[in-house]
Amino acid sequence: MNCSTLLCLLLTVVQLWLFSPSTQNHSAQNTNQSYTTVRRVKRGWIWEPLFVTEEQTSRMPVYVGQLKSDLDKQDGNLQYILTGEGAGSIFIIDEYNGKIYVIQKVDREEKPFYILRAQALNRNTRLPVEPESEFIIKVRDINDHKPQFLDGPYVATVPEMSPEGTSVAQVTATDGDDPSYGNSARLIYSLIQGQPYFSVEPKTGVIRMASQMDRETKDQYLVIIQAKDMVGQAGAFSATATVTISLSDMNDNPPKFQERLYYLNISEDAPVGTTVGKIMAEDSDIGENAAMNYFIEGDSSDVFGIITDNETQEGIILLKKRVDYESKRRHSVSIKAVNRYIDDRFLKEGPFEDTTTVKISVQDADEPPVFNLENYVMEIAEGVANGSLVGVVSARDPDNVESPVRYSIVQVMHLKRLFSINEHNGTIITTEPLDREIASWHNITVTATETRNPEKISEANVYIQVLDVNDHAPEFAKFYETFVCENAVSNQLIQSISAVDKDDSEESHHFYFALAQEGKNNSRFTVKDNQDNTAGIFTAKSGFSRQEQFYFYLPILILDNGSPPLTSTNTLTVTVCDCDTEVNTFYCRYGAFMYSMGLSTEALVAVLACILILLVFFLAIVAIRQQRKKSLFSEKVEEFRENIVRYDDEGGGEEDTEAFDISALRTRTVMRTCKPRKNITTEIHSLYRQSLQVGPDSAIFRQFISEKLEEANTDPSAPPYDSLQRYVFEGTGSLAGSLSSLGSDMSDVDQNYDYLSDWGPHFKQLAGMYVSHRSARD
Repeated sequence: MNCSTLLCLLLTVVQLWLFSPSTQNHSAQNTNQSYTTVRRVKRGWIWEPLFVTEEQTSRMPVYVGQLKSDLDKQDGNLQYILTGEGAGSIFIIDEYNGKIYVIQKVDREEKPFYILRAQALNRNTRLPVEPESEFIIKVRDINDHKPQFLDGPYVATVPEMSPEGTSVAQVTATDGDDPSYGNSARLIYSLIQGQPYFSVEPKTGVIRMASQMDRETKDQYLVIIQAKDMVGQAGAFSATATVTISLSDMNDNPPKFQERLYYLNISEDAPVGTTVGKIMAEDSDIGENAAMNYFIEGDSSDVFGIITDNETQEGIILLKKRVDYESKRRHSVSIKAVNRYIDDRFLKEGPFEDTTTVKISVQDADEPPVFNLENYVMEIAEGVANGSLVGVVSARDPDNVESPVRYSIVQVMHLKRLFSINEHNGTIITTEPLDREIASWHNITVTATETRNPEKISEANVYIQVLDVNDHAPEFAKFYETFVCENAVSNQLIQSISAVDKDDSEESHHFYFALAQEGKNNSRFTVKDNQDNTAGIFTAKSGFSRQEQFYFYLPILILDNGSPPLTSTNTLTVTVCDCDTEVNTFYCRYGAFMYSMGLSTEALVAVLACILILLVFFLAIVAIRQQRKKSLFSEKVEEFRENIVRYDDEGGGEEDTEAFDISALRTRTVMRTCKPRKNITTEIHSLYRQSLQVGPDSAIFRQFISEKLEEANTDPSAPPYDSLQRYVFEGTGSLAGSLSSLGSDMSDVDQNYDYLSDWGPHFKQLAGMYVSHRSARD
């Protein structure tokens, strides 16, 4: 066989033993060295996996495998080279025979495999005799990690009385070893503490109930679970976890009264709503499973009631009706307690309720008097004389029938006293006449007081109805404003009227209308009763004249159907209006007003015209005066606004531009601020003389304007808009010369200002000020 064309297989006895199926499981637990097989074909290297056992602790290099070329004649002419991950630091190669060694410990959990490359070179030519090939060295796992419960300790809850086999919780442990190789990461669970109540599934770690447990016996258990690797074999690592298992409550216990008979007391003077006492049924359950309702059975439920205190689950017995020692001294009450929420699964255990009896004794007390009625209703006719009988009230002392009682009426402040009562027999009489139309009902409070014990007082309400008497005559329902036209025809309806009566009527009111006897003679109107409590006013003749009679007064008689019937005479005023046949109310009211004033229409128009003329004349005068004031003011403003500016700061003349803040003239909202004045006393005379020599085009003038423009642009108090600032240049051609006193050697007293009068009307005011000032000094 030719070595250059055939496979050259290098297998050692140890390598054959390592990869044989019968010894793989044994070698997985062995920490000794591992071996591999290397094959080369004509066109390249073919590698079987190489293995190295992790955590090897030998100080000498550990053999891993061998590389060998079929061209190696073992004459030392070939050089084997190893490159890749860990080459030279973890793995080395014997360059003469190709044997690979590991020189450091490796950890599979940090890096499970290494990728390397192998090459054979000719030492003389340094040329490769074999192509470079890549191969892998895998790190073989050993059992060097303990199991861990990452989520422990565990807490679980399961309902009490759960059947056997009920799942409670599941615990899970992890192992850092390789689960794909050997049994190092194969775990098994067992129960160390918790028997015989719980069990655990060995492979899954699921904890289950092993028997039924009652929370009322024990409500919490501590279970310890152990996890072992290597399927629990000898030498395996283990870990434990604690599981706290609590039993949740179920409603499996009925309420129970501790006593079959309870005794309570209540005073007979206790008011309704008084707490008689408390009882409680015990329930071994907790929370809502112990919630219960109490009920009173039998006839006693009319006198007593019971409610549940949701905080303490006590039954509170309340008084629903006043008790009387003299009538009944002892009450027997049957009370039932029933669970509010019932679990149907435990109904077979029996009814979830219990019953007990409560004996309630009534204690005697000094009670206030008792009226024979709680409320009295009495009647009396209106208008009866003072001292008329209204009714009688009666009260007694329930403790002693012979004990006297004194009666009185509770007087309400600010109300007129209309009734009085006999303090001995309870007779109520009137003290003032009663008028039903003012008040149809009167409510008074009567008190009864024990004579022996004045602190014992009781009250009763007395409702007095005032009966109606026909004491009010009927009258017009409202004020009627009636007009009749001058051209009205005979039998024309001019007004419909109705009536009202303040009295009540057993039947419905019925009114009768007629023209009074004094109005029938020569009357120009008639009254027609419509038999429906209304009547119509008609004309009896045609044609009316305001000049002859402006008003007609009709006396109309109204009769009611009371007993006895009452009548009244009401006057209806009819006004004659200047119209054809149809009445214009507004026009007729105007005519009536003019008639009452004694003026005709023409006279009223003349008066209004005079008033209007006077008003126009007055407005014209006011307008003329305002116009004159306005024109005078505008002339003064035009004369002085560009010539004289008055301010309180004394400056250094026209050259001192820093003495006054010009921004104060541009806006009212900016307060004048004092700026430091430049020291110009040494310069002002020379600048003034130069100003007389230059014109607007000179450099000095342009510099002055630039400075002022810069000041205006940087002034923070200036308004945020463009503004116009005027600077007057006197020039060299002024006939008057300078007005400044800075260029003069004379004092203000020595100067003569009479020449100002020759300057014209614009300087008239200025001349007057200076001349008058000088005259005053002289």
